[in-house]
Amino acid sequence: MSRIAFEQLPAEVRWAVGDKAGTVQQAVTAPGGMNSGIASVLETDSGPVFVKGIPADHPQVGAQRREAAVAAHLPSSCPRLYWHLELDGWSLLGYEVIDGRHADYTPGSPDLPLVEAALTELQGITAPADVDIKRAVDRWAEYAPPGTLQHFDADALLHTDFAPDNVLITEGQARLVDWAWPTRGAAWIDPGALALRLMEAGHLVEAAIEYAGHFPSWRSAPPEALAAFGTATASLWREIAEQDHTPWKRAMAAQATTLARALDANR
Repeated sequence: MSRIAFEQLPAEVRWAVGDKAGTVQQAVTAPGGMNSGIASVLETDSGPVFVKGIPADHPQVGAQRREAAVAAHLPSSCPRLYWHLELDGWSLLGYEVIDGRHADYTPGSPDLPLVEAALTELQGITAPADVDIKRAVDRWAEYAPPGTLQHFDADALLHTDFAPDNVLITEGQARLVDWAWPTRGAAWIDPGALALRLMEAGHLVEAAIEYAGHFPSWRSAPPEALAAFGTATASLWREIAEQDHTPWKRAMAAQATTLARALDANR
């Protein structure tokens, strides 16, 4: 969606942000990202805060509200949500500022153990019962082979989108950001999603699967469950690539197919 500067928000909204965050001294629009109408780092007299938001009538506002609702249940590897504000046609979130860089997933990267540590922490979190988030069985229902959806069902809190943009490296730690798609399901799904992103970064499929095996949830998952995940992921990315021929999406579809074949062969 189109990105605007903080100064273009309605005056009432800017005043309300000031009440929450402190008097705004400077606002710098953040680069990158496609899912926020505003994304700015504010320097205030109470310290820095990252503000992201979208118009309250946007179709994605429900996802942003889920992101706000799940924030209190996230582990320390995730940025702290300070406040959630809705008024004058805008839905805004105020987050801890993470001064970091995007994770490097390439083979041999020193970031890989940091990412593993962050995901290991998340693997121990149960999805909150009082937050309405999607279930993995629903997200993958159209893509999983018949009779396999039961493997996706459990109560772990999942991130599911390990694009490097969603993992920031700072002070020797990986921080997991962008929780627009929290999911309740089997814990092994996240290592599988991360394995595909490692392949995107240049890992051979065998190395990506070996990395996923660092997580007990993946090692203990039935081979048929992992094969079902591979098939579902390949089907999903094939659909994405057919709808949008952007080269990186077509490449992801090809990598997902390679992953699916390898996991099927391991059954």
